[in-house]
Amino acid sequence: MTEYFHAVAANTFLQIALAAGLLASVACGVIGSYVVVRRISYIAGGIAHCVLGGMGAAYYLSRVHGLTWLHPLYGAIAAALIAAVIIGIVSLRGRQREDTVIGALWAIGMATGVLFIARTPGYQVELMSYLFGNILMVTSNDLWLLGVLDTVVIGVGLLMYNQLQAVCFDEEFARLRGLNVEFYYILLLCLTALTVVLLISVVGIVMVIALLTLPAAIAGHFCRTLWQLMLASAALCMIFTTAGQALSYTPDLPPGATTIVLAGAAYVIVFAAASLRRRLRSVSAATA
Repeated sequence: MTEYFHAVAANTFLQIALAAGLLASVACGVIGSYVVVRRISYIAGGIAHCVLGGMGAAYYLSRVHGLTWLHPLYGAIAAALIAAVIIGIVSLRGRQREDTVIGALWAIGMATGVLFIARTPGYQVELMSYLFGNILMVTSNDLWLLGVLDTVVIGVGLLMYNQLQAVCFDEEFARLRGLNVEFYYILLLCLTALTVVLLISVVGIVMVIALLTLPAAIAGHFCRTLWQLMLASAALCMIFTTAGQALSYTPDLPPGATTIVLAGAAYVIVFAAASLRRRLRSVSAATA
């Protein structure tokens, strides 16, 4: 790891990658906490896989039709927001069809992306990096876009903290208090969609749901309030993304996959320790 931090001081692209991981971690901590508390990780997974369709379309239009200003992340934002609104409306008005719609959007989004990639000349190495994650390919222009997304997600997520907390913890009570539950639920899904786009640059489409939920799931064992959960989740996400880059640097491993393995290992350890503690308490209570 020492070699990595020496390299960071000397290489701009590593500094950009580190900054991208830290930026994404803040939004991940805030929105990931809402996702875990509201138990909508399966919806976040559906949104994440729809993103490939938008990225493929943007890449196709930029390469084949000369729209060079159209960055793949712009297509990702559009696809993620559209998927979030569709899933939100179906979840609110037709719960019996929710899993079917999520599965359909998941498959259609991926398939559409594959078709656009197939119609784009050449090997799309950039899109492959978004699929499996390669934070080392983030550019300074990408970093500005990630910074804007991060600011929007954190700003709205914290500005609407009380309303979103009410929707996450007690939807019926929030409705009785006159809160527009439908609006705030769809807003939460849209914030989740933007966070998914942020995290795609860090770990890729395939593994984004793990980084969105695992830090919050780990922090949930130690936190009693939502704001504590957000702070702890953001800190854990920063640790995982930084450590993932550091550990993968010398052996030349994929940093996104390394990050997810670290987060997964930490979750297993914390879960096992919590289960053991509960078992010991039950034994001591039974023998008391």
